[in-house]
Amino acid sequence: MIVRTIDDRLQLITQPDHADLAARIMEHCVELVALPRRASIMNAIAEHDNGWKEEDSAPVVDDDGDVIDFIHAPVSMRHRVWPRAVMRLSNDPFAAALVAQHAITVHERFRGEEEWASFFGEMAMLRNAMVDKSGFRLDELATEYAFVRLGDLISLSFCTTGMELQTFGDWSVQCTDSRVVVTPDPFGGRTIPIEVSAREIPASRFQSDNDLRSAIGRSTTLSLSGSVTGTMGDHR
Repeated sequence: MIVRTIDDRLQLITQPDHADLAARIMEHCVELVALPRRASIMNAIAEHDNGWKEEDSAPVVDDDGDVIDFIHAPVSMRHRVWPRAVMRLSNDPFAAALVAQHAITVHERFRGEEEWASFFGEMAMLRNAMVDKSGFRLDELATEYAFVRLGDLISLSFCTTGMELQTFGDWSVQCTDSRVVVTPDPFGGRTIPIEVSAREIPASRFQSDNDLRSAIGRSTTLSLSGSVTGTMGDHR
């Protein structure tokens, strides 16, 4: 779950909805158009967070009564969502391998911590097995994974209203006032209108998981809109 705090309200965006937005954005990526594995790359972008469906359908609170978002999810939760996501894409093994690589990449900061050792071993094993099944090579995966991460960062920057500059490879991503700017421009000079659904609830401490879920059941659905555009400059 992605949790945005807006004054006295919380806006909740599911991880699958964020991933769907990432795919709708990357449909406009010029470099992706001619790639022979474009369909699998787009599948990975759209489905990279499908393992969170179960968690987002039954959101929980922490000991203080705050909604647990994807950043503060317990280790056990994060460990179970990623193998689930990979296996759901097993009929498209290159996409599955890209999602396994994504799981490794976004958690790299935890490498070396004892409680994460089995996670990295399992995800590397799944990634390698899916690469072998796809008939392609690991170096091809590493090159094309960049598009998965870029779509993820653009969508996350908008969904979290993140103001900090995010970087990956040669790209930088920053959101200001619902406008996401990507440098250098991957979209051929186009400005892309975007929107994502959110459930809005009061910003309060909840007594229990059921208290939170009841609030969500009574909530209204909003459509949050903005835009994505590129600039030609180099952030380096």
